[in-house]
Amino acid sequence: MDFLNGIRVVEFSHMVMGPTVGMILGDLGADVVKVEPLGGDKTRRLPGSGAGYFAMFNRNKRSVALDLKSDEGRAAARDLIAGAHVVVENFRPGALARLGLGPDDAKVLNPNVIYQSCKGFLSGPYEERTALDEVAQMMGGLAYMTGPKGRPLRAGTSAIDITGAMFGVIGILAALVGRGNGGAGVHLTSALYETTAFLVGQHVAQEAVTGTPPPPMPERISAWAVYDVFDSADAQVFIGVVSDGQWAAFCEAFGFDDWRADAELATNTGRVQARETILPRLRSVFATMASADLMEKLEATGLPFAPIRRPSDLPDDPHLKAHGLQPLTLPPGGPGEGRTVSLPRLPLECDGVRAPLRRDLPEAGADTADVLRELGRTDADLDALRAKGVIA
Repeated sequence: MDFLNGIRVVEFSHMVMGPTVGMILGDLGADVVKVEPLGGDKTRRLPGSGAGYFAMFNRNKRSVALDLKSDEGRAAARDLIAGAHVVVENFRPGALARLGLGPDDAKVLNPNVIYQSCKGFLSGPYEERTALDEVAQMMGGLAYMTGPKGRPLRAGTSAIDITGAMFGVIGILAALVGRGNGGAGVHLTSALYETTAFLVGQHVAQEAVTGTPPPPMPERISAWAVYDVFDSADAQVFIGVVSDGQWAAFCEAFGFDDWRADAELATNTGRVQARETILPRLRSVFATMASADLMEKLEATGLPFAPIRRPSDLPDDPHLKAHGLQPLTLPPGGPGEGRTVSLPRLPLECDGVRAPLRRDLPEAGADTADVLRELGRTDADLDALRAKGVIA
C-alpha cells in the first residue's frame, strides 16, 4: 500500500491529533519526518491514560530532534519545509509562526506545500482558545449524549483527536490530487470542536425531525425493540435485531413461535411499542445460556451480536490476530522500553492487503543525521551543530 510513495511529510506535532495525521500518511507510503525537541517529544513519557499515545500514533516515521529556539535549528526546519510536499502541525495558534515556521512562512519557502494545521477550533470567535479532545466533547454535545442525564461522560478513547486527524488527512489527499491537476499549495485546518459538531449532527437533525430534544444515549428510546446488552450465564453480549426478516429468523432460532405468529410484532414499530414485554422474557432466557452457545446460535442465524470486551482482550482476538495487528517495539526513553506490543493496523485494505510496517517506532532523534545529510549538511556541519547543542 504505497499510494503516497515519493511524498515527503514534515510533522511538527505532539500528543494525538497531529501524530495521527502523520501515522496515516506514513501507513499509506509517505516519508514522514517527525520533528521533535532535543530529548524527544514529551508524549513519549506521558503516564496514565496517555501512556499509549506515542506507541499507537508514531509508526512509519523518521525522527529528527532539533532545538528550534536556535537559529541553526530553525534553519534546518525551514529547509525541511522547503523540500516537503506536506507539513503537519498541531501546536497552539501562532506557536510555529513565532518561530518563522507558520503557514505564511511555509508558503514563501515552498509555494506548492500543503500545510495542514490541527487546531481546537476553525475560524470564528473561539479560534484562539486552547482546546483538548475532552473540551470539544464537552462543549460539542458528545459528552452529554454519552453519559446519563446530568453526568456528561467523554467517549472512552481519543475519538475527536483521531477523527479530526482523519478529516485532516482527507483534506491533504484532496489537496494532493488538486495539486497534481495544477493546483497550488494550500493551508488546511481541521479542528476538534467542528469535528465534534459534525459527529453530533445526527442528533441536531433528530431534534429538527421529531421536534423533541434527544435524550442522552443511556436514556434514549431505541429505534429497535431488541438492541441491548444482555447477561448470559457467564458473560455479557450485545444483540441487535433491526429488521423484520431478522426478527422472524430470531424467533425461529430461539423457539419464540408465539412472537413469530403475532401480527402486531411483525413490524418494527409494533415491536418497539412492546419492548417492555419483549426484553424481560429475553433476559430470562439468555441468563440460562452460556455465552459461547448464545453467540454460536446468533452467528448461525446471521444476527448482529458482540461479546462485551475490554481493550486488553483485543490482542487475543482471532480475527485481529489474523491480519489486523502490527507488532512494534517500544523505543528507549519511555515506559516499557524494549517491550514488544501488538497494536491495530490502519483499518483499510487494498486488494485484500493491509498497510505494512516500514519503520518501527523511532528513538528520539534517531534519524537526525541522515535527514540533515539529505538537506545537504556535511559531517563537519553535523559536528558543529552537535557542539552548539542544536542536535544531539
